[in-house]
Amino acid sequence: MLKPLGERVLIRPNEAEERTVGGIILPDTARRRPHEGAVLAVGSGRELKDGTRVPVAVKVGDSVIYSRYAGTEVRVSGEDLVIVEEDSLLAVKE
Repeated sequence: MLKPLGERVLIRPNEAEERTVGGIILPDTARRRPHEGAVLAVGSGRELKDGTRVPVAVKVGDSVIYSRYAGTEVRVSGEDLVIVEEDSLLAVKE
């Protein structure tokens, strides 16, 4: 597994919708990139100028919504994951 550095978060994106609300099946090229997922790992947080660390606001297991085109896609053990900066996180789903 990967350990994100600093204020980065490793996310497993939810699967892209295969059908519209009306039941139309979408081809791969028409599916929108998911922007929700589960947090798998978090970095140690942002380091301030005085050397103290501000921890990341989310924890492993949280379900989050992040900016649509944020982050870097990585493939780990055959699984597509996304590493995003904490600033790109928009909300935690409760």
